[in-house]
Parts: sequence; C-alpha cells; structure tokens
Amino acid sequence: MRYLILGITEARDDSGAPLPIGGARLRALLAALALRAGGPAVPVSVLVDEVWGEDPPHAAPAALQALVSRLRRALGGKDAVQADPTGGYRLPATRDDVDLYVFQRLAQEAAQTLSTPAASAPAPAPPATPPAESLRTALSLWRGPALADLPDPATRAAHATRPEALRAAAVRDLIEAELRTSTTDPASLLPEIEALIAAHPYDEPLRVQHLRALRAAGRTADALAAYDRTRRALAEGLGTDPGPPLTALHAELLQPTPRPTATPITTP
Repeated sequence: MRYLILGITEARDDSGAPLPIGGARLRALLAALALRAGGPAVPVSVLVDEVWGEDPPHAAPAALQALVSRLRRALGGKDAVQADPTGGYRLPATRDDVDLYVFQRLAQEAAQTLSTPAASAPAPAPPATPPAESLRTALSLWRGPALADLPDPATRAAHATRPEALRAAAVRDLIEAELRTSTTDPASLLPEIEALIAAHPYDEPLRVQHLRALRAAGRTADALAAYDRTRRALAEGLGTDPGPPLTALHAELLQPTPRPTATPITTP
C-alpha cells in the first residue's frame, strides 16, 4: 500500500490503483496517520484536532472511532488501521510507503551528492543514480500543496512548512544538477530560473545560476546585462552590492574568449 499526502490525500494498492477514500474527514484522518507512518500510535486527541480542527464534534472520540472504521473498510480491512492498547491509532506502514518521505530521502541524497567534491568520492564505488534523475523523480511526487486535506491552516502550515522548503531547495538543486551536465540544453533552464528570480529577486545564488545558464547557452552579452540588472536590484532593494560569487562570475564573463591558435603550415 502506498499513501500520498503531497496533494489531495490518496491511498493506492500494490498495483498502483487508487482506493476510494471519499470525504474530507476521511482524507484528513488518512493524512494525519500517514504523516506519522513508521512511528508510534497517534493519540486520539491529536487526531481529533487534526481531522476536525476548531470544530470538533460532540463525543469526539466516538466520532473518531466511527471514522476509523470507515477508513478501514476503504483500505481493505480491520488491519489497515491498527488500534494501540494505550489509545490512539497507527498505519502499519513504513516511511518508504509515504510519498512525502520518499521525496525527502531522494532530495536529500541528491543534495548531498551535489555538495560532495568529486575528488572526495571513492574511485571504485559504482555510479549512483545521477542527482538530476533523483530530483526529477522526487519533484514528480508533488501533486499539489503538502497535506492539503488537513482542515486547520495553522496545523497544516506547521507540518507542511519544512516539506515546502525542501521542495523549493530541490528545484534549485535540480537546476544546479542540470547546469553541471553536458546533456541538458542550458537555454531550456532559463524560463524556470527567470520565474524563480521574479518570485525571489534578491536571491543571489539563483542569480548566479541565471548567469551561468546564460553563459553556457552562449549568451555572454545577456549574462553581463543580467549582472547589471542584478547589481541595480540589490542596490535599490537592499542597499548592498553583489556578493563574492556574483562578482567573481562577473569577472569571468569579462574575460575575452581565447581564439583557437592556428597551426602553422610548414613547407617541405
């Protein structure tokens, strides 16, 4: 069984077919349980708060028990949701069964690979999955906002803030991974980078990626113009100058591209 909480909550059987999890409360209960897969049972009071938010029903524990029974039927039987002797409920699942934790694992492994200098990697180690491939797989798991079915905005934000931040970091890591490969057309990265810059105009690492992509696409003049816009944006918006990574890249862009040396023709 797989549980999907990066978007509208879903459960899928071993063949990948979705199971009928109808109703907002039922989806909220499944999301709250899947969020804690692989851990101890979730207390009744926590589940009531996360399923009903600020509008709990009269006799909430009994209402939760009835909802658990419905969820068991939807998932295929009594063992699909386990009751704990000390109170509370849990899914008999591991984190590898939940898309959120699969995403986190793939994104963190790729980020670690990107941050590890190539010279420090053991030479005889077999090649791992390329970071760009892992990140594309990780980001494809997102179908909408994380934990979209939790009804209380504050509760949802408390659980979803870190996954959303990891998602934003994974997008940037994917751009970085693709900038490092010779198989990706750097021009194809520009629309996404420029959209991110529009949302985060003072993000200098993103600006560095923009200049690198322009340079790799053979658009050095555009990269220099982009640097000038960046310098003005930082000065007007933050009252600062570009940091060392941007200024170092700007200096590289100003260096003339060496022309190939012609081979002299010798006369026998």
